[in-house]
Amino acid sequence: MADVFSKAKRSWLMGRVRGKDTLPERRVRSFLHRHGFRFRLHASSLPGKPDVVMAKHRTVVFVNGCFFHGHRGCKRATTPATNRAFWTRKIERNKERDARAIRALRKAGWRVVTVWQCEVAKPGRLERVLETLRTR
Repeated sequence: MADVFSKAKRSWLMGRVRGKDTLPERRVRSFLHRHGFRFRLHASSLPGKPDVVMAKHRTVVFVNGCFFHGHRGCKRATTPATNRAFWTRKIERNKERDARAIRALRKAGWRVVTVWQCEVAKPGRLERVLETLRTR
């Protein structure tokens, strides 16, 4: 199946994708802040540069995009029909990098919570994150 956009339009669209301050990330931060949690953003001193760092709770939160991080079983995590080899390699490298960062954080005593883009709007998912934080 061919791309529905021209090569130039697809390039422009992909260039607009940002790694920080995405809508799902802002929603997670807003939820945590409303519930009284205070945090730092994108701590470069920690492996994987977590999106949210709550040092008081020794907890980090990664807000992952389903496509770029290969969310298994998610309809948003499809492999594009064009340049398939490139995207497969890229997403696999992202998943390996994520796994290394999570292992390093857990080894250092951090609790790691991953929230997927498709889960942010689901009722109850962010509440489960909140319960995880309160049980420690």
